[in-house]
Amino acid sequence: MSLRRPAKDQPETFEFNSSSLDAAKTIVSKYPTGRQQSAVMALLYIAQKQNNNWIPLAAMKYIAKFLEMPYIKVYEVATFYTMYNLSPVGNYFVQVCTTTPCMIRGANKLVEACKEKISENESELSSDKSCSWTEVECLGACVNAPMMQINDDYYEDLDKKKTLEILDQILNGKTPKPGSYRGRINNEPENNRKTLMDLKNA
Repeated sequence: MSLRRPAKDQPETFEFNSSSLDAAKTIVSKYPTGRQQSAVMALLYIAQKQNNNWIPLAAMKYIAKFLEMPYIKVYEVATFYTMYNLSPVGNYFVQVCTTTPCMIRGANKLVEACKEKISENESELSSDKSCSWTEVECLGACVNAPMMQINDDYYEDLDKKKTLEILDQILNGKTPKPGSYRGRINNEPENNRKTLMDLKNA
Protein backbone atom coordinates (compact mmCIF):
# COMPACT_ATOMS: atom_id res chain seq x y z
CA MET A 1 0.00 0.00 0.00
CA SER A 2 1.37 3.41 -0.95
CA LEU A 3 1.80 6.08 1.70
CA ARG A 4 -1.32 8.21 2.03
CA ARG A 5 -0.76 11.85 2.97
CA PRO A 6 -3.30 14.55 3.89
CA ALA A 7 -3.78 17.48 1.53
CA LYS A 8 -1.40 20.43 1.92
CA ASP A 9 -4.22 23.00 1.98
CA GLN A 10 -6.32 22.40 5.09
CA PRO A 11 -9.28 24.25 6.61
CA GLU A 12 -8.58 25.61 10.08
CA THR A 13 -11.80 24.39 11.71
CA PHE A 14 -14.44 21.70 11.41
CA GLU A 15 -17.52 20.70 13.35
CA PHE A 16 -20.55 18.55 12.68
CA ASN A 17 -23.63 20.31 11.38
CA SER A 18 -26.95 19.54 13.09
CA SER A 19 -27.82 16.47 11.02
CA SER A 20 -24.31 15.02 11.26
CA LEU A 21 -24.26 15.67 15.00
CA ASP A 22 -27.57 13.83 15.46
CA ALA A 23 -26.27 10.90 13.40
CA ALA A 24 -23.01 10.79 15.39
CA LYS A 25 -24.80 10.86 18.74
CA THR A 26 -27.10 8.05 17.63
CA ILE A 27 -24.15 5.87 16.61
CA VAL A 28 -22.17 6.56 19.79
CA SER A 29 -25.22 5.74 21.94
CA LYS A 30 -25.13 2.16 20.63
CA TYR A 31 -21.80 1.47 22.33
CA PRO A 32 -21.33 0.68 26.04
CA THR A 33 -20.04 3.40 28.31
CA GLY A 34 -16.31 3.79 27.86
CA ARG A 35 -16.35 2.09 24.46
CA GLN A 36 -17.36 5.09 22.35
CA GLN A 37 -13.99 5.05 20.57
CA SER A 38 -15.28 2.07 18.60
CA ALA A 39 -17.46 4.51 16.66
CA VAL A 40 -14.46 6.24 15.10
CA MET A 41 -14.86 4.73 11.63
CA ALA A 42 -18.54 5.62 11.42
CA LEU A 43 -17.87 9.19 12.55
CA LEU A 44 -15.08 9.60 10.02
CA TYR A 45 -17.52 8.54 7.33
CA ILE A 46 -20.07 11.09 8.56
CA ALA A 47 -17.42 13.81 8.46
CA GLN A 48 -16.42 12.81 4.94
CA LYS A 49 -20.01 12.93 3.70
CA GLN A 50 -20.53 16.36 5.24
CA ASN A 51 -17.27 17.77 3.87
CA ASN A 52 -17.78 17.12 0.16
CA ASN A 53 -16.30 13.63 0.23
CA TRP A 54 -12.98 14.20 2.01
CA ILE A 55 -11.69 14.40 5.59
CA PRO A 56 -9.53 17.34 6.67
CA LEU A 57 -7.19 17.16 9.65
CA ALA A 58 -9.50 19.52 11.56
CA ALA A 59 -12.26 16.89 11.29
CA MET A 60 -9.95 14.21 12.71
CA LYS A 61 -9.11 16.46 15.67
CA TYR A 62 -12.80 17.25 16.19
CA ILE A 63 -13.70 13.54 16.19
CA ALA A 64 -10.87 12.79 18.63
CA LYS A 65 -12.35 15.27 21.11
CA PHE A 66 -15.87 14.05 20.42
CA LEU A 67 -14.89 10.47 21.25
CA GLU A 68 -12.41 11.40 23.99
CA MET A 69 -9.54 9.58 22.32
CA PRO A 70 -6.02 10.58 21.20
CA TYR A 71 -5.92 12.45 17.90
CA ILE A 72 -3.15 10.17 16.61
CA LYS A 73 -5.47 7.15 16.84
CA VAL A 74 -8.07 8.86 14.67
CA TYR A 75 -5.32 9.88 12.25
CA GLU A 76 -4.07 6.29 12.05
CA VAL A 77 -7.51 4.99 11.12
CA ALA A 78 -8.18 7.72 8.55
CA THR A 79 -4.82 7.30 6.82
CA PHE A 80 -4.92 3.49 6.80
CA TYR A 81 -8.29 2.82 5.17
CA THR A 82 -8.58 3.87 1.54
CA MET A 83 -12.34 4.44 1.91
CA TYR A 84 -11.40 7.75 3.53
CA ASN A 85 -10.28 10.52 1.19
CA LEU A 86 -7.54 12.73 2.62
CA SER A 87 -7.75 15.46 -0.01
CA PRO A 88 -10.52 17.03 -2.13
CA VAL A 89 -11.99 14.73 -4.78
CA GLY A 90 -14.59 17.08 -6.25
CA ASN A 91 -18.37 16.83 -6.35
CA TYR A 92 -18.11 13.57 -8.29
CA PHE A 93 -15.66 10.90 -7.13
CA VAL A 94 -15.21 8.17 -9.75
CA GLN A 95 -13.84 4.82 -8.56
CA VAL A 96 -13.00 2.33 -11.31
CA CYS A 97 -12.72 -1.30 -10.28
CA THR A 98 -9.68 -2.92 -11.90
CA THR A 99 -9.66 -6.22 -10.00
CA THR A 100 -9.54 -9.44 -12.05
CA PRO A 101 -13.20 -9.87 -13.21
CA CYS A 102 -13.44 -6.22 -14.27
CA MET A 103 -9.93 -6.28 -15.74
CA ILE A 104 -10.77 -9.31 -17.88
CA ARG A 105 -13.90 -7.60 -19.18
CA GLY A 106 -12.24 -4.35 -20.17
CA ALA A 107 -11.74 -2.15 -17.11
CA ASN A 108 -8.69 -0.64 -18.84
CA LYS A 109 -11.10 1.03 -21.30
CA LEU A 110 -12.91 2.67 -18.40
CA VAL A 111 -9.57 3.96 -17.12
CA GLU A 112 -8.82 5.34 -20.58
CA ALA A 113 -12.14 7.18 -20.55
CA CYS A 114 -11.35 8.74 -17.17
CA LYS A 115 -7.94 9.87 -18.39
CA GLU A 116 -9.52 11.47 -21.45
CA LYS A 117 -12.41 13.18 -19.71
CA ILE A 118 -11.25 13.94 -16.15
CA SER A 119 -7.45 14.01 -15.83
CA GLU A 120 -4.43 12.09 -17.04
CA ASN A 121 -3.52 11.10 -13.48
CA GLU A 122 -5.67 9.43 -10.86
CA SER A 123 -6.44 11.30 -7.64
CA GLU A 124 -6.08 14.55 -9.58
CA LEU A 125 -8.94 17.02 -9.86
CA SER A 126 -10.37 17.81 -13.28
CA SER A 127 -9.62 21.25 -14.74
CA ASP A 128 -12.89 22.64 -13.37
CA LYS A 129 -12.26 20.99 -9.96
CA SER A 130 -15.59 19.16 -10.18
CA CYS A 131 -14.41 15.54 -10.12
CA SER A 132 -11.53 13.10 -9.89
CA TRP A 133 -10.99 9.39 -10.45
CA THR A 134 -9.02 6.51 -9.00
CA GLU A 135 -8.53 2.78 -9.48
CA VAL A 136 -9.85 0.62 -6.64
CA GLU A 137 -10.02 -3.01 -5.60
CA CYS A 138 -13.18 -5.12 -5.85
CA LEU A 139 -16.45 -3.23 -5.32
CA GLY A 140 -18.48 -6.42 -5.15
CA ALA A 141 -20.30 -6.22 -8.48
CA CYS A 142 -18.23 -8.81 -10.35
CA VAL A 143 -21.18 -10.28 -12.24
CA ASN A 144 -21.79 -6.86 -13.77
CA ALA A 145 -18.17 -6.20 -14.76
CA PRO A 146 -16.71 -3.89 -15.80
CA MET A 147 -18.12 -1.28 -13.48
CA MET A 148 -17.38 1.90 -11.60
CA GLN A 149 -18.76 3.77 -8.62
CA ILE A 150 -19.58 7.49 -8.71
CA ASN A 151 -20.19 8.84 -5.22
CA ASP A 152 -22.74 6.35 -3.80
CA ASP A 153 -24.01 4.88 -7.10
CA TYR A 154 -22.86 1.88 -9.14
CA TYR A 155 -22.61 1.98 -12.95
CA GLU A 156 -22.32 -1.51 -14.38
CA ASP A 157 -21.94 -3.49 -17.61
CA LEU A 158 -19.90 -0.68 -19.12
CA ASP A 159 -17.69 -0.16 -22.14
CA LYS A 160 -15.62 2.86 -23.11
CA LYS A 161 -18.37 4.56 -25.11
CA LYS A 162 -20.91 4.29 -22.29
CA THR A 163 -18.33 5.43 -19.76
CA LEU A 164 -17.52 8.51 -21.82
CA GLU A 165 -21.24 9.34 -22.02
CA ILE A 166 -21.61 9.01 -18.24
CA LEU A 167 -18.57 11.19 -17.60
CA ASP A 168 -19.87 13.82 -20.03
CA GLN A 169 -23.06 14.00 -17.99
CA ILE A 170 -21.35 14.50 -14.64
CA LEU A 171 -18.99 17.09 -16.12
CA ASN A 172 -22.10 18.99 -17.19
CA GLY A 173 -23.57 18.82 -13.70
CA LYS A 174 -26.06 16.05 -14.46
CA THR A 175 -26.65 12.83 -12.54
CA PRO A 176 -26.52 9.75 -14.82
CA LYS A 177 -28.90 6.88 -14.18
CA PRO A 178 -27.11 4.20 -12.11
CA GLY A 179 -27.32 0.46 -12.69
CA SER A 180 -26.68 -1.81 -15.66
CA TYR A 181 -25.88 -0.26 -19.04
CA ARG A 182 -26.87 -3.43 -20.86
CA GLY A 183 -30.44 -3.29 -19.62
CA ARG A 184 -30.14 -5.95 -16.94
CA ILE A 185 -32.06 -5.77 -13.66
CA ASN A 186 -29.53 -6.19 -10.87
CA ASN A 187 -27.38 -9.17 -11.98
CA GLU A 188 -29.98 -11.22 -13.79
CA PRO A 189 -28.80 -13.51 -16.64
CA GLU A 190 -28.73 -11.93 -20.10
CA ASN A 191 -30.97 -13.03 -22.97
CA ASN A 192 -33.58 -14.34 -20.52
CA ARG A 193 -31.42 -17.33 -19.56
CA LYS A 194 -32.57 -19.12 -16.43
CA THR A 195 -30.00 -21.89 -16.00
CA LEU A 196 -26.51 -22.76 -17.21
CA MET A 197 -28.13 -25.33 -19.53
CA ASP A 198 -29.50 -22.43 -21.57
CA LEU A 199 -25.96 -21.63 -22.66
CA LYS A 200 -25.99 -24.41 -25.27
CA ASN A 201 -28.82 -22.64 -27.06
CA ALA A 202 -27.18 -19.21 -26.91
